[in-house]
Amino acid sequence: MAPRQAPTILQRRFGTELRRLREATGMSAPAAAEHLGTDRTVISNVEAGRFGISEERLRRLVSIYECDDPALVDALVELTGGRRSGWWEEYRGKIPPSFLDVSALENYATRLRTVQIAHLPGLFHTEDHARAIFELPAPPLPRLEVELRVAHRIARQAVVTGDHPIPYVGVIHEAALRMQLGGRSVARAQLQYLLEAGNRPNVTLRVIPFAAGGFPLLGDSSVLYAEAPNSHLDTVQMDSPTGAAFIDSPAQLANFRTRLDLVEKVALTPSKSRDVIRTIVKEL
Repeated sequence: MAPRQAPTILQRRFGTELRRLREATGMSAPAAAEHLGTDRTVISNVEAGRFGISEERLRRLVSIYECDDPALVDALVELTGGRRSGWWEEYRGKIPPSFLDVSALENYATRLRTVQIAHLPGLFHTEDHARAIFELPAPPLPRLEVELRVAHRIARQAVVTGDHPIPYVGVIHEAALRMQLGGRSVARAQLQYLLEAGNRPNVTLRVIPFAAGGFPLLGDSSVLYAEAPNSHLDTVQMDSPTGAAFIDSPAQLANFRTRLDLVEKVALTPSKSRDVIRTIVKEL
């Protein structure tokens, strides 16, 4: 089996959880390979996301690891079978891989929670707003890549606006709402689109006003918490100067859940949040 050159976030997430199950038993990778009747390097490659594994072998492994969580096993089974195919694969090699990992994470999730301090939620961008963002980098991106990034960002919206939308809870700081990216008319149209998105039954948008002062996650410009079919497979994605960062350790996930709960307590109700957005639209 040829190793994957660039494992996706879901392949890496799958391998990480298998490693945790193995380590929980105190079993070494060579010992696991011996129980499975395979080469010792197979286990390390699977745990790194470089190799895939069949459902049959996966079930044998989790049995060896004495995993007694059928829901977790089923969730892991769903991730077997090589690269998870999705609409975002058509952009592979054309835009940064981390963009595709975010798409895969969103499409695998059962619920999304976000906190946005400096930017509006990417799942609710208009084309003009997205284009204004992708025209900011210095040196500037080639025009074709800008348009590909815009098309990809708009396509991402299907996860919350398509035939099978998942629940979405987004907390947005007032600072992000007041940034006039692309000019006043683009900013006005973007906020109106955001108001329309908030009318969807699966979407909850809440605003943190300037008057709220400090709150947890204030120093993080963007946080995405993707709830998986099984909580062991939840993942946090954060923006960083070098690209998307993904967090999945149990302790850190628990910490983020607590901090997100605290942030939501600081935010205005959905109704009052809509009033704030409407006020900003009138001011533009």
